[in-house]
Amino acid sequence: MGLTLTILGCDGTYAGPGGACSGYLLRSATTSVWIDAGSGTLSALQRHVALADLDAVIVTHVHPDHCLELPVLRNALRFGVGIEGLRVVSTAEVRDLVDQITGGAAPTFGWEVATSGDSLDIGDLHCSFARTDHPVETLAVRVGHGGRSLVYTSDTGPRFTLAGLVLDGGGVDLVLCEATLAAEREGDAPHLSGRQAGTMAAAAGARRLVLTHLAPGSDPVARQAEAATTYDGPITVAIAGDTHEI
Repeated sequence: MGLTLTILGCDGTYAGPGGACSGYLLRSATTSVWIDAGSGTLSALQRHVALADLDAVIVTHVHPDHCLELPVLRNALRFGVGIEGLRVVSTAEVRDLVDQITGGAAPTFGWEVATSGDSLDIGDLHCSFARTDHPVETLAVRVGHGGRSLVYTSDTGPRFTLAGLVLDGGGVDLVLCEATLAAEREGDAPHLSGRQAGTMAAAAGARRLVLTHLAPGSDPVARQAEAATTYDGPITVAIAGDTHEI
């Protein structure tokens, strides 16, 4: 087994009917990491991996559609599964919010605060972080394993580039990029359109692009077509439950 990405949820801002907010499962043969814990993703996660087999959680920022399953996960581990010390890597704002909600998530969570420029290993996955163009501290994540790599932009505006996460100019195998906005709404919010997501992927030398964080009611075909105007590689729109080989 190489490196795989499973979409747990991909709705932006809030979940549409039957959907879930941001959440992704990265797995190698020996390591399982849950990236972003938006509403609805804890249930989806358990279809693919038992909580006891989860090696770590990475949460990129404090906005609710990316982090609010963490208090529920803490309760599941503490009162249901009986696990302590699960590695949780996040910004300081995420840790502070979850501690306020739960009254303190340690020792259930073994907190690690990450900032831009940090790197760390989780099992056989190497992770590095860079701050994006977003109102709160938000971290894009690069994950490498066995010569393959994925970059997840999390939420960002167009002033961010992936240059700091592309090692030695060698490109990246898959970019999982937010595409919240329709092209005509560029600039309305600190997010990307499909066209801007394509530009970012092309500049990074991405070999594949997966668009995510579309708001409920968005037209995925139109967003994919917008991305194709600036990026000429394979483009997929994220669908909850799909797994991508990297």
